[in-house]
Amino acid sequence: MTTVDYPHISLNSANVPILAGTTMKVVELVLSHLAHGWDAEDLHREFPYLSMGQIHCALGYYYDHQAEIDQDIEDRQKLAEELRSKLDSPALVERLRKLKSQRSQS
Repeated sequence: MTTVDYPHISLNSANVPILAGTTMKVVELVLSHLAHGWDAEDLHREFPYLSMGQIHCALGYYYDHQAEIDQDIEDRQKLAEELRSKLDSPALVERLRKLKSQRSQS
């Protein structure tokens, strides 16, 4: 992992910023911050294994790289919508029912 200019932030092998010493992506913490309006203390209550330093560092990283992370969030939402629409496909549902039926007959 490569260390960036933030003491509690590392880049994983895919160059995604994570909280050092954890597997939590900065974007995941930011999503909780944005979705629920949680401040650092609220985030610490929800994620007690993170230090206040890690949380403040992640939020600072977000606000210094807001456009990039907001784009990542938008991309994630688009992907989730695409996957959701594929899963709602009647053809897929029918194929899954057939597979389930075939397995239960075996």
